Amino acid sequence: MTSPSWTAGYVSELDYTHGYYREMSPLNLELAMLSRMQAHSVGRPLRYLELGFGQGLSLNIHAAANEGEFWGTDFNPTQAANARELAQASGANLRALDQSFEELRGRDDLPEFDVIVLHGIWSWISDENRRVIADIARNRLAVGGILYVSYNTTPGWSPAIPLRHLMSLHLNLATGEANGLGSRIDAAVDFAEKVIDSNALYFRANPAVAERLKAIKNHNRNYLAHEFFNADWHPMPFSEAAAYLEQAKLSFAASSNLVSHIDALHLTGPQQQLLASIAHPMLRESVRDYCENQQFRRDIFVKGPRTMTQPQQIEMLQSWRFMLTSQERDVQYKIAGPVGEAQLQGDVYRPIVAALAEGRHAPKSFAELAAHPTLRTVTAAQMAQALFVLTGLGHVSAVHDEQKIAAARPRTRALNKALIERAVFSGDVGYIASPVTGAGVSVGRIQQLFLRSIARGRSAPQEWAVDIWPWMEQQGQRLMRDGKPIPTATENISELAAMGQDFAEKRLVLLEAMGVVDHARDDASVSPGLSIAAA
Repeated sequence: MTSPSWTAGYVSELDYTHGYYREMSPLNLELAMLSRMQAHSVGRPLRYLELGFGQGLSLNIHAAANEGEFWGTDFNPTQAANARELAQASGANLRALDQSFEELRGRDDLPEFDVIVLHGIWSWISDENRRVIADIARNRLAVGGILYVSYNTTPGWSPAIPLRHLMSLHLNLATGEANGLGSRIDAAVDFAEKVIDSNALYFRANPAVAERLKAIKNHNRNYLAHEFFNADWHPMPFSEAAAYLEQAKLSFAASSNLVSHIDALHLTGPQQQLLASIAHPMLRESVRDYCENQQFRRDIFVKGPRTMTQPQQIEMLQSWRFMLTSQERDVQYKIAGPVGEAQLQGDVYRPIVAALAEGRHAPKSFAELAAHPTLRTVTAAQMAQALFVLTGLGHVSAVHDEQKIAAARPRTRALNKALIERAVFSGDVGYIASPVTGAGVSVGRIQQLFLRSIARGRSAPQEWAVDIWPWMEQQGQRLMRDGKPIPTATENISELAAMGQDFAEKRLVLLEAMGVVDHARDDASVSPGLSIAAA
């Protein structure tokens, strides 16, 4: 059956998931550039565009938590309506459109953007749409601006491409539309499993593909619909993506994934030597993908590449502020990667983490850390590398200055209230906004309900549990223990109270530091105030 013209073969029957992608947060993008000693001209207030924003969660969090002018488009009107509803709740300066990339390109009211981002979309659209995106970047990305693009890539995806083709064939040829897309996806996955079980030689020769199918079976069907079953599905090598964007005068600058910058985790010694011997950046990145068997890239391109020296990097870092977003005791100093383990240098990392934990995780500038009495033996270069690594591992985040935090706080407060109210009926959104980091914070449904109860005046974990349980019971929901539903109301309330106590002891101080909670108390049994309004 021919797809409706407005979808251009893109899945629209099942909604996309409410994903949040920290890699697209403005401070993370700028820090990734700085970590690779790449200059940019991203200004403030920010002008930011997201292409193909899905449900709009990332776009709304970034618009609420950062100063600037935010735009986004997603041609699915249901998703655009959801994004607009969140924008209205926060009051952010955000225009969420339901236009195609071609329609967006034709607008005459677009500003010059400092940042353009798109997550995953590049792999799921036609060549023509990729050319349109390049044209938008050519004409609407400011000189010195940056573009973030993530996409499925080869060689990591190469063995599984025939698996996707097989499932897509079955979906389109062997099942009827009346069954619904979700059921057809299940049937296609089951069919692929039967082909594998038939001892087909392709899967015998590529056993990792059969393992991938097992992982696919456990994915959310809405995710699978968009990830695997669009009419256009094109994993591509880095060099091909770079060639498209070269037409927009864009040059590769860095990966937005700071963990990928830790070579010891991803490359053997000989591989590092090999890459160091390759002068051309496109060839070097391509060889790196072969060394890592890369499946998914998170690339930052810049319009007008300029490198800086390490002294310049250190000088720029002086005013940057950072905060510890994990409990000090939870930071691991032995980290595992594809080629083995790496041990973080304890006499450098431990005192940095301890200093960042001081003052209830209060943000501290690079200059303040450098002047800390316990860090006098740590060089500026060691400090910089440690902060980049800890940020990549999710233990540290760059943060705004106090003026920007104060400006963002009313918007994030309003957005978080709207998101937390959704948690009463749905667990589809697992993030709320931090005005401090300018990014999202992972907070699961039950923890969001604890925050809602606190905002409603409940002062202790037992009261939170009693407040939450009627909503869960009304919806026929139970907590799980040992893989089985907890049967009685009393037991569910007791389990909720225990979860609430753990939340009070381990998470509230972090949420306070990230600006989600206004102020916390040392007594974990007493609730803090929240930067969200009561329902």
